[in-house]
Amino acid sequence: MRNASSPAPERRHDVPPESVPGAAHFGFVAVPESEKVNLVRRHFNTVAPKYDFMNTLLSFGVHYAWKRIAVGMMDLKEGDRVIDVCGGTADLALMAARRIGPSGRVFLYDINWAMMVTGRPKVESSPYHNRIVYTQGDAESISFADNSLDGAMVGFGIRNLTHMERGFREMHRVLRPGGKLMCLEFSEPVTPWFRFLYDFYSFRIMPALGRLLAGSRLAYTYLPESIRLFPGPGELKSKLESIGFIDVRYRLLTNGIAAVHVGVKA
Repeated sequence: MRNASSPAPERRHDVPPESVPGAAHFGFVAVPESEKVNLVRRHFNTVAPKYDFMNTLLSFGVHYAWKRIAVGMMDLKEGDRVIDVCGGTADLALMAARRIGPSGRVFLYDINWAMMVTGRPKVESSPYHNRIVYTQGDAESISFADNSLDGAMVGFGIRNLTHMERGFREMHRVLRPGGKLMCLEFSEPVTPWFRFLYDFYSFRIMPALGRLLAGSRLAYTYLPESIRLFPGPGELKSKLESIGFIDVRYRLLTNGIAAVHVGVKA
C-alpha cells in the first residue's frame, strides 16, 4: 500500500479493473482486456528509441547492477538454453549469454519488434552475439515446446502482460524439471521516508523528464503507475508457488526499489 503521506499520483482509475468484467490495468486506468496489448505495444513503440538512455538516466545507472545480480542468481551453466521473456533491448540476454558458453543459447523473446531492433546493434557488437536468437512472440503463449529450456528470465516486463499469471505459467511449462525461473521487477521501498521520496520522484520528476527527454509524459506516467499495481514480494512468491515453482526465494535491491525472485520447476 502507498504511504498515506506520499504525493498523490496525477490520475487514478475510478473502479478497480478486477471489479469490471473483461477489464485490465493500464497504469491506474481500467481498460478492456482486448485493448491492453495494443496500448502496451504503442507505449513501447514510443519509448523504444530512447529506452536504454532513459533507463540509465532515471535509475542513475543502478539498473545494470540489479540485472547482473539477478542473472547471477540463476546459476547458469555452460550449454544452458535460456529464454529471456519480454527481452526488449537485450541487457539480460547479453549477461546470460556470457555465462552459458559457446554451446548455450539465449532466446530473446518479445512481442515488440521495435524494442528488439533498438537493442540489436549492441548485440551485434558483442562477442556473444552468436549465442542470442531473436524470436518475436506473445509471452502469454510462448512458442517453445514443453520441458525444453533450462532457464526462463523476465526483467521489468511481466507487469505489462494482460494476464501476468498466464505468462508465469507459460514459463513454467517450457522449463524442464529442475529448470530455474528468474523474475526481476520493480517493487516499493521498505523505509517510509525513502518511499516518500521515491513516490515524489516517480510521480512528479519522472513524467516531467519523460516529456522533456523522450517526448512522452504519458509513457513515464504509466511506468510508476504500473509499478504501484504490481504484487509485493511476498505476494508474488506465493503466486509463483501456486503455479508450481518450488524453492522460491527473493532478494530486495536498493531498499526494495526492485526485487529478484527465483524458483525451480519441480
